[in-house]
Amino acid sequence: MSVFTEQLIVSPLSDGKTWVILRPFSYDVGNVGSGDTVRVRTGFMTDFASIPRLLWIFLPRWGKYGNAAVIHDWLYWTQKRSSTSGTVLLEIHFINTYCNYKYVNR
Repeated sequence: MSVFTEQLIVSPLSDGKTWVILRPFSYDVGNVGSGDTVRVRTGFMTDFASIPRLLWIFLPRWGKYGNAAVIHDWLYWTQKRSSTSGTVLLEIHFINTYCNYKYVNR
C-alpha cells in the first residue's frame, strides 16, 4: 500500500496563507519501496487546500488531508508527473479517506 515516508513538518509564513516545508517529505506510490516516489523538497511553499474562506467551517484548508494537499501542490507546481498524477492523487484520497495513514520512517 502507498505511504507517506516522512512526517510533514511545516511552518507558516507571515501572509497567513502560505506554509513552508521544513524537512523533506515524500510519498511512495504503489508499495513501500516501489521506487516510484514523489519527493517534496525542503523550502517548498504550499497553501494546502485552496478552499474559499466561506467554506472553511465545513472544509478547513488543512486537516487529515493536509499531506495529500502538499503532494497535490508539488505535482501541480513541478508538472513532472502529468501522466500519473491522477493515479497518485486517487491513491492519496483513498488512504486519507478509508485508512488511518501512517508514515514510514526510513
